[in-house]
Amino acid sequence: MASTSTTQPLNVKLLLIGNSSVGKSSLLLRFSDEQWVPEDEASATIGVDFRVHKMDVDGKKVKLSIWDTAGQERFRTITSSYYRGAHGVILVYDVANRESFDALPKWYSELETYVSPKVVKMVVGNKVDKEYSRQVTYSEGQHFATRMNSLFFEASAKTAVGVEDAFKQLVRQVVAEPELLTGDKPKTGKNTAPKAGSSTATRNQTSQADMPGTISLDDTEEYAGAGGCAC
Repeated sequence: MASTSTTQPLNVKLLLIGNSSVGKSSLLLRFSDEQWVPEDEASATIGVDFRVHKMDVDGKKVKLSIWDTAGQERFRTITSSYYRGAHGVILVYDVANRESFDALPKWYSELETYVSPKVVKMVVGNKVDKEYSRQVTYSEGQHFATRMNSLFFEASAKTAVGVEDAFKQLVRQVVAEPELLTGDKPKTGKNTAPKAGSSTATRNQTSQADMPGTISLDDTEEYAGAGGCAC
């Protein structure tokens, strides 16, 4: 009989970061639930939300805990603690919003503070369905990602173009780096303790064992379908 350990899925924590309204939550909703909420019906993420998603990558079972962070500056002290324990990070910008692309260096600066250099990073240019109002070219995005030693994809949460491929490629890269999954101690920065004011953060943290980065994925099943917006 096969050993139970051989059937246990790999637990992988992913984080979505980027400016508000670039579509982080929409990408997550499209990937996890194959749904899309129109922008005029969506609301901004308050603090942090997450979903659990299971998938197979190159014959290996993977259990994803995907954390969707608020892009507004006033939530930065809340969301900084959620960097802990991340194996992969998706930095999202809106191809029709130059400002969101120009803000990416700021988000990389946060990564330098809060996560290990080994963490796999991916830049995703979202909303390619808005080709008519594009402000950032594909080559610009790709060049920037290459310079930052990151993977690169363009996608559309609305049409589903590139979404699944982006997540799969990121997870594939994480799985290919076994030292990421062996308990390396992540960096810690300032403001690592969540503050009051985020209903989502409060819901997801009932004890020290449930702190971000250390939360057991087996305990998050009840939240797997919670939340989701187009922030």
